[in-house]
Amino acid sequence: MAFPQVEGVAPASPAEAAGIRAGDEIRALNGARLRDVIDYHVLADDAVVTVEVGRDGGTFEAVVTKHAGEPLGITVGTAIFDRVTTCDNHCAFCFIYQLPRGLRHSLYVKDDDYRLSFLYGNFTTLTRFTELDLERVVTERLSPLYVSIHATDPGVRAAMLRNRRGATSLRWLASLLDHGIEVHGQIVVCPGVNDGAVLDDTLAGILERFPRLASAGVVPLGVSRFSHEETMRAHTTDEAAAVLDSVETWQGRFERALKRRVAFAADEYYLLAGRPFPAAASYEGFPQHENGIGMAAAFAEAFAAGAARRGGRSGGFFRSVDGAPALGYRAPQAGGTVDGSRTATAAEPGAPVTILTGAYGSQVLRPLLDAAGFGDVETVAVENTFFGGNIGVTGLLTGADLGRALAGVPPDRRVLVPEVCLSNGRFLDGAVPGDLSRAVEYVPADGASLRRALVAEPAARGAPRGAGAGR
Repeated sequence: MAFPQVEGVAPASPAEAAGIRAGDEIRALNGARLRDVIDYHVLADDAVVTVEVGRDGGTFEAVVTKHAGEPLGITVGTAIFDRVTTCDNHCAFCFIYQLPRGLRHSLYVKDDDYRLSFLYGNFTTLTRFTELDLERVVTERLSPLYVSIHATDPGVRAAMLRNRRGATSLRWLASLLDHGIEVHGQIVVCPGVNDGAVLDDTLAGILERFPRLASAGVVPLGVSRFSHEETMRAHTTDEAAAVLDSVETWQGRFERALKRRVAFAADEYYLLAGRPFPAAASYEGFPQHENGIGMAAAFAEAFAAGAARRGGRSGGFFRSVDGAPALGYRAPQAGGTVDGSRTATAAEPGAPVTILTGAYGSQVLRPLLDAAGFGDVETVAVENTFFGGNIGVTGLLTGADLGRALAGVPPDRRVLVPEVCLSNGRFLDGAVPGDLSRAVEYVPADGASLRRALVAEPAARGAPRGAGAGR
C-alpha cells in the first residue's frame, strides 16, 4: 500500500501550524493506515488528529488541533492510496479500447472501483465487488453509487461484458438497494445487441427486480475510428427514434407503478431522431445530468434565467485518476484552470463573438442564441477528427481539432470555448491552451456562464455589451 503524499498545505491551516508541508507522506491518521481519500476525510474530521508523517526517510508525529469538522488544510495527490480496482470485463463498446496510443497513462486506466463511483460518478459493473465492499458501503453509507446495467437478462449481460460474472453480479445491485444505498444505473445501448426487445426486457427487469433504483440512464455507444469491433456501429435515425419510443413508454409504466419516471434517454437520442427535448421539469432533478441526460434542457433553462442549475456532481469518465478532491467527498477536481495570460483575448470591446463547440453542442446552442437575440454570435461545430466515428460531444474535443477550427476564425473575433474540453489544464491529446495559435476564453459549460460571457466585454468581465445587456 502506497502512502498518500501531501501535494499542498493551505496557508494558516491547522496542518501548516502543526508543521506539515508539501512533499510529506501521510503514514497514518490517528494510528490508522489510509486506503483512500474517503478514509482520510473520515479520520481527519476529529478535533484532535495525530498525523504520522514521513519525511526524508524518517517519521514523526504531528498533533493537529482544530475544530471538529474543520479541514486539515492538506491536498493529497490521488483519491486511491492502495490500488485502483481495475475492470476485468472486455466490453466491445468500451471507449478505452478505442483510444489511440500515446495519450497520458491515466486515460488508459480501466477502473471498476466502487470508490471512484462514489467519489466521481464513474459507473461500475460490480463484477469485482465483494462482501467486504458491500459491508463498507453499507456501514459508511457511501451513497450514491453508479452501476452499469446494460441488460438484466443474465446471458445478454454476460455476453456484453464478455465476462461470465456479468450474469450474476447484479445481485450486488439488489443488495445495495435493499440496504438503502442510492444507486443510479446506466444502459449503454448497442444497435442489434441490447436495443429493441432486449431494451424493453431490461426496463421491465428494473421495474420487477430493482424498483428502488434511483434512475436509469439510456445512452448510445460512442464509436471512434479506432474501434476494431465490427459489430459496434452508430445508431440510425430510426433506431434512435425507437429507443426514445421505448423509454417514453416505460416512463409511463414506471410513473404508474412507482410515481416517478426512473428511465431517461440521453440528449444525443433526441438530436439523432430530430425530436425536441423534454421540458426541464420532466427530468426530475437531473439525476444523470453529467451522463449527458437532460444537459440541453438544463442549459436552456439556465441560459434563459441567467442562473446555473443547482445540484449535480462532478462525473468523470477521464477524471477519476488524475487528481483527488481537495475537500469533501464530492469536491470537483481541478480541471479547466488555465493561465490567465492565455484566457485574455486581444479582441476589441464589442468585438463579434465566435463559439467553438462540438457537433452536438452546436445543434443545441444555435436555436437558443437565435431565440435570445444573439443571432450575431457565430457557432462553429468543431469536427472531431482525432476520434472520428460518431463522437460529437464537446468534452472529447482535442487541442488539435480546436486549433484547426481556430485557424478559420478571423483574428478580430472574440472566441469562446467550453472549459469542459480541459482536464487539469490539458486537452485529451495532451495539448495545453498555450499550444493554440491565439488566446481564447474558456467558459464554464452551463447556460448562465455563457450568457454572462456574451454580455461582458472581453477586457472587463461584467461590463455590459451594449444593447445586448438587456437581452
